[in-house]
Amino acid sequence: MNASEIIKNIEAEQLKAEAPQFRVGDTVRVYGKIKEGNRERIQVFEGIVLKKQGGSSRETFTVRKFSNGVGVEKTWPLHSPNVEKVEIVRLGKVRRAKLNYLRGRTGKSAKVKELVR
Repeated sequence: MNASEIIKNIEAEQLKAEAPQFRVGDTVRVYGKIKEGNRERIQVFEGIVLKKQGGSSRETFTVRKFSNGVGVEKTWPLHSPNVEKVEIVRLGKVRRAKLNYLRGRTGKSAKVKELVR
């Protein structure tokens, strides 16, 4: 057994059994665990998925929201134990893999069309 097979086996153990299925442009609600001292709580972060990157256990996604008129972005590892669950609020209709153009926009121009299925 060589080194790459060992690494693949370790990474396969770290994958979540039920990984959430969402795409770029979707509005999602991420339930993240936050440790404060000796207690743990869950904080909700709701926004638009700007990008997904990586693969297997290294896969991450970036969510952007507006908080008090300031754009806030947070990148989450998809298979992290600190991500309790990802809830899809709205499906977005986009034609790009990465929505970097949303970073310079505020208000109505920062919206993504909703996909009606």
